[in-house]
Amino acid sequence: MISRAQLLELGFTPDAIKHRITIGRLHPKWRGVYAVGRPELTLEGTWSAALLSCGPLSVLSHETAAMLWGLAPPRHGRVKVSVPTSVARRRSGIEVHRRSTLPVRHVTHRNRLRVTTPILTLVDLAPRLDRDQLERAINEADKRDLTNPVSLRAALDHLAGNPGVATLRKVLDRRTFTLTDSELERRFLPIARRAGLPKPLTGEAVNGFNVDFYWPDLGLVVETDGLRYHRTPAQQARDRVRDQAHAAAGLTPVRFTRAQVRFEPADVEATLTAVASRLRAS
Repeated sequence: MISRAQLLELGFTPDAIKHRITIGRLHPKWRGVYAVGRPELTLEGTWSAALLSCGPLSVLSHETAAMLWGLAPPRHGRVKVSVPTSVARRRSGIEVHRRSTLPVRHVTHRNRLRVTTPILTLVDLAPRLDRDQLERAINEADKRDLTNPVSLRAALDHLAGNPGVATLRKVLDRRTFTLTDSELERRFLPIARRAGLPKPLTGEAVNGFNVDFYWPDLGLVVETDGLRYHRTPAQQARDRVRDQAHAAAGLTPVRFTRAQVRFEPADVEATLTAVASRLRAS
């Protein structure tokens, strides 16, 4: 892709540009923007053309940025571009978002294309997706090591005023919510009681590990994790070793997140009821 301004800087005259359009060396995409050599464009070629068309301060954003980062499947459609409010652009096939502020630290490059960072991309997506879609995008960013829920949640304090901040904060607070041990016990014990379980031992050493809740008569161990999304490989490995040690000793390990205990007590209760019923029957 190349722009008319770039061609003029290279020494081409207006007539020379017109001649190359006529003979098929240049193929207009948007006003003043040309594909060189052939008219067919890849997705990234189309995105590059959109940036050239919208000016040097433009940046890929929203769903287009999500596709470039791998947070959404690639598909053709209107290119989403953000520009400062001082830039007046209207192009068929380009959805232009005018922004009063575009933090420099949240603009970067990927594959030589100017694009919002993964964090700002998720903020922009938040009001345009339902909760399940947004959680999938957060998970994908975590999986690709672009950001993680803890870092993302901390960054929101510096992005106040963006429409997606409140939505994203609400989703993240449900999934990165942590409870102290005393709060966890205060919330979990009534759930276990409603599931028909007696009071468990807490903080007990079992098979060489301190466990959160233990019912020796049933052989049931319940562990809780601080985060639903992000567990480092080392943390995941330790969790598996703990669960395997309990299973090898004939116990039944069950793992919940602390966010589940806080926000999804009915699901926790249903699982405990089913597990306890099975253990009693066996």
